[in-house]
Amino acid sequence: MPAFRRAVEIGVEVIELDVVISADEQVVVSHEPWMSATICRQPDGRPILPAEQTRHNLYSLSYADIRAYDCGLTQHPGFPSQQPQPAAKPLLREVVSELDKLAWTLGRPAVRYSVEIKSSPAYEPGFQPPPARFLELVLAELQTTGILGRTTLLCFDTRVLRLAYEQLPEMPLCLLVEDTRPLHMHLAELGFQPHIYGPDFRLLTPELAASLRTLGIGLVPWTVNEPADLRRMLQLHPTGITTDYPDRLMALRSAV
Repeated sequence: MPAFRRAVEIGVEVIELDVVISADEQVVVSHEPWMSATICRQPDGRPILPAEQTRHNLYSLSYADIRAYDCGLTQHPGFPSQQPQPAAKPLLREVVSELDKLAWTLGRPAVRYSVEIKSSPAYEPGFQPPPARFLELVLAELQTTGILGRTTLLCFDTRVLRLAYEQLPEMPLCLLVEDTRPLHMHLAELGFQPHIYGPDFRLLTPELAASLRTLGIGLVPWTVNEPADLRRMLQLHPTGITTDYPDRLMALRSAV
């Protein structure tokens, strides 16, 4: 939550976040469906051993139990400028409430959201509900919080995206991609043309960007952090860029 608040304060327009499901079917903001040994501590303050992190399975924990873990005090080795502070994994509804209030206080438009449903066949059945139920819970939360109209749904799992397209064909959907198969194979597997194509930025070429423009598909590469990579992505005129360093991106964008 502190990082989300900081992003809104510096003028970020879209917040990207991942969601998983707790044992009591709460929509929880988390990159993994377990407590990462890299950043999380057990409720008693002890570290989580890497070999044991999947035992701290969010889908087997109530949200009250999840909230007892801390995932903010441990310095992430990949982010030396991080300012550690206590932080629990929040509910999606808490993030929306907090950031909408902050944007209003700052006199800014309400932020938009890119919500990745962290579904994968590899996580079934122990770490997530079936895709249809997962989607149902997330859509219900988007409706309840009032952000359905300013949310793009992201997923690697084509099963989830197909279900979303059947239910809400006008909703912006993003197919996330991390393998080297060509564009036409990804689209054939999906079975429809998504609004957004989200590749690992290392897979993005000028030719792929041109193909997407021809098809009228938006482009949002992830996760682009280094200035040289951000500059290269900006030259391809993407719809957006997912980054852990929005301050770097905004500085470069304003300089163009």
